Amino acid sequence: MHTSLRIAIVGAGPGGLTLARILQRHGLAVSVFERERGPLERPQGGTLDLHVESGQLALQHAGLEAAFQQIARYEDQGSRLMDQHGRLLFEDPNPDAGDRPEVDRTALRQILLDALPEGCVHWGVGIDAIRPAGNARWTLHQNSITHGPFDLVVGADGAWSKVRPLLSPYLPQYSGLTFIEFSIDDVDRQHPHIAKLVGRGKLDVEGGAKAIIVQRNANAHLRGYAIFRAPTDWAAAPLSLTALKAQFEGWHPDILALFDAANTTVLARHIHALPVGHRWYHRQGLTLIGDAAHLMSPFGGEGVNAAMLDAAELAQHLLNTPDCSAAVQAYENHMFERVIPAARDSAEGAATQLSHDSLALSLAHLHQHLTPQ
Repeated sequence: MHTSLRIAIVGAGPGGLTLARILQRHGLAVSVFERERGPLERPQGGTLDLHVESGQLALQHAGLEAAFQQIARYEDQGSRLMDQHGRLLFEDPNPDAGDRPEVDRTALRQILLDALPEGCVHWGVGIDAIRPAGNARWTLHQNSITHGPFDLVVGADGAWSKVRPLLSPYLPQYSGLTFIEFSIDDVDRQHPHIAKLVGRGKLDVEGGAKAIIVQRNANAHLRGYAIFRAPTDWAAAPLSLTALKAQFEGWHPDILALFDAANTTVLARHIHALPVGHRWYHRQGLTLIGDAAHLMSPFGGEGVNAAMLDAAELAQHLLNTPDCSAAVQAYENHMFERVIPAARDSAEGAATQLSHDSLALSLAHLHQHLTPQ
């Protein structure tokens, strides 16, 4: 390990912050650059389930097991599947018995930020360019400001990474699926009938080549997604809740009540993915983790878990291998193979979602991965 290495991480999501925390914990100099102006500038998305073998393992490497237990929601691991007529087809009756507790993205990000020294994360720095600086080092550029040089630049900057083009020509491809996001506040007190409908975890409703997924977050908050196969410009104009509800005409009134209770703001999220097996030729001083390396659809819940495991494995190689370039190359070669099964499953999930037999496939998946009593 060379404590003289200067490492830049572009992106302050869970993957980038996990990497920064592990490296900082072992004495390496790390700077994180994030285009957002602060941790609460925008909503961080919905709830996550952290897996023992990946997300939770990474937090162990980061020394944050106790902090994680303070925000983990073991009681919200349940799953329910209904059809459009309100018929309950599957329910996990004992959600808190699982080992994949839910955690809000904002809370996860905060425990990672709290573990980093002040000044480690540079907020409001949108990287415009990354340029070679000689001797396999790189500088980061924001308008007329130059940061660096750095011995290693890690792209942890998500789907539309600014680092990826230096390594790979591939761009994320649209899956054909658009998620329209909505939310419901204070559900237990204000909307107890909806709280009962969703249960302690996730509700999935499918039918008529459409779907609704609703997830319980902390503080009695629900985050929902109305899912359609549509061109990317289908939701280009702002949607109203009334227009969204009209798309589900004929569905059971209890399900339509979700839209009546929702907040007025809805967001369109187009689901993109990189090719299964995406990889690049090693280039000294650069690498990628998380969505920048292997963007997947959300089916399977592997995205954040894979990113955090990337961070833990890259950190361990850097800490245990004297040569930085050799450490990065060892990480990349293993990561390329490790993520293929998850990426393949995610791609298949996106391909079959809203197909003619998607309800049957969802039911089979739940029976395979959950154990009703």
